[in-house]
Amino acid sequence: MAKSARYDAVVIGGGHNGLVCAAYLAKAGKRVCVLERRGVLGGCATTEELWPGYKVSTAAYVISLFLPQITRDLKLKEQGLTVLPRTPSSFTPLPDGRSLLMGPDAALCQREISKFSSRDAAAYPKYEALLERVAAVLEPVLNESAPDPLPMPKSWRRIGISKKLRDAQKLWRMHRAMASLGADLPAAVELLTGAARPILERWFESDVLRATLATDAIIGAFTSVSSPGSAYVLLHHVMGEAGGARGVWGYVRGGMGALSDAIAKSGEQLGVEVRREAPVHSIHVHNGKVTGVGLEDGTQIDAPIVASSVDANLTFQKFLDPAVLPEAFAAAIANIDYSSASMKVNLALAEPPSFSCLPSTGVQPHHHGTMHIGPTIDYLERAYDEAKFGRPSEEPILEMTMATSVDDTIAPAGKHILSMFVQFAPYKLRDAHWDDIKEAFADRCVAKLAEYAPNVPGAIEHRQVLSPLDLERVYGITGGNIMQGAMNANQLFSFRPVAGWADHRSPIGGLYLCGAASHPGGGVMGACGKNAAEEILRDVW
Repeated sequence: MAKSARYDAVVIGGGHNGLVCAAYLAKAGKRVCVLERRGVLGGCATTEELWPGYKVSTAAYVISLFLPQITRDLKLKEQGLTVLPRTPSSFTPLPDGRSLLMGPDAALCQREISKFSSRDAAAYPKYEALLERVAAVLEPVLNESAPDPLPMPKSWRRIGISKKLRDAQKLWRMHRAMASLGADLPAAVELLTGAARPILERWFESDVLRATLATDAIIGAFTSVSSPGSAYVLLHHVMGEAGGARGVWGYVRGGMGALSDAIAKSGEQLGVEVRREAPVHSIHVHNGKVTGVGLEDGTQIDAPIVASSVDANLTFQKFLDPAVLPEAFAAAIANIDYSSASMKVNLALAEPPSFSCLPSTGVQPHHHGTMHIGPTIDYLERAYDEAKFGRPSEEPILEMTMATSVDDTIAPAGKHILSMFVQFAPYKLRDAHWDDIKEAFADRCVAKLAEYAPNVPGAIEHRQVLSPLDLERVYGITGGNIMQGAMNANQLFSFRPVAGWADHRSPIGGLYLCGAASHPGGGVMGACGKNAAEEILRDVW
């Protein structure tokens, strides 16, 4: 058996949330060890040199929601973090030769939307203003642990008076913030709980604008734009400031792994020990309290605190002996929805896409942001309809970015990396296995792009295909769900990961969740890690 070691806290998983949690604990003077299964840090926020000279953000690819407070607290800019804004930020080509280009420039949006509807051009600033008002109310909620307001049975959890008072204060602050919305409150409730399609159809008449905005509501989710809850992600369009201004999404210079590397450097300077290629085998418990972890190579690491940044399924159903968990809690964990239908295709290109609607050579402004293949809202619906029966979409939705349009550090001179995020590729297939069909489905995606940019197939020099099954295998995310659990209303806020345990704690003393399986959920925010560290420090030191 390998030699044992002891720390104040162990963090399972070296994704961005785990690294943030570890850094904050170390900042408070604790001896912390991060255990990462892979040889590279970052989890889904990682950069890998897949081909000589190509530094690819293999999974996550843009940043906006990352908390500015974390950047300041951990001095990430001093560690080399640079975010490159994307302007313009959105481009939707159409089969009829037209296109829609949008971004933070209000005048540009006005001109572009007016090509399709003067009414929509007038409505769009009002729509954005509503989203910004609601987002301003919501953002503080992301910056602290969620309350547990439900009257759960005492057999489920005994909550002390101090937590009850803290939760009451959080709920009162939320009440006052919601009251500040005034007449916008019903619209805010619909944005938080309703479906994206009816909202967008009331606001706008042009299908291309509806479809462009609706794509944001379903990326990373196995849901329809007509499903309740899909509207919530529309708010992400105006949230976050990591891109340099509110709602501006950016690229991390050097790839998404540069963010994780900056957090890791900050943590290591604070005393965090990071172990790569150190897969956890089990979490050890004695008399209802965590005592440490065991690694697959037999190493034993003792610690009174274990913070897990992997999902709830791995934490509670793989690493723990089921007998140590209360039956009701274990049942609730087993019922978490991990439905997913996302696939990632990374392409190395000899030249940028030249769209038939906007022929070009070299990098042009429309290459800077997200390029959408999904021309109508019915197109988005049909793609989902096929997937819900266990079949990959015949006409997939493509959300593409080309970070090399603004970052010259990640590919050889004159070459480009096209990141293609694909919907819908259901994890559970009806009549096939992903290992057998993923390359053919990737061919279908490239062929669909070629309908709009005919030069792409001939420009491809290298290709990586990550099916939902590959996402699960490589990144350790159950069902290939990039959010560590579906972001449905019943799995958000006070219900994440399960009702009664939304504050990062668990029935096992000293065992916490610090990843996207906890509030506020998926996305490169860092909030899960920061909030968890605050609760750990509140409890123990």
